[in-house]
Amino acid sequence: MTLLGRWARTLARAPRLPDIGDAMWNEPYLETCCRSALNRLRIARALGRPPGLKDGPCLARLAGMGFCRERPDGRFEITEAGIDRHRTEILKEPRAA
Repeated sequence: MTLLGRWARTLARAPRLPDIGDAMWNEPYLETCCRSALNRLRIARALGRPPGLKDGPCLARLAGMGFCRERPDGRFEITEAGIDRHRTEILKEPRAA
């Protein structure tokens, strides 16, 4: 039997992890830099964050996830989804029911 065959047999006998289904946290992961950018957006409120800063890639990533949006003047502002994510991830408040 080949090494690959023995490995496949061993893997087939390996114990299975339980299916945790909906209990699994299923929100997109935010890197530390993106969490910081989200916090700065929340602090800036209606003023927004200007383009061209070091957190620009994070702001673009957050916009792609719907946590902020780019305004016509080029500044980024937090969205309702961003406020909710800030509440649960930064402030560590429980999720609203």
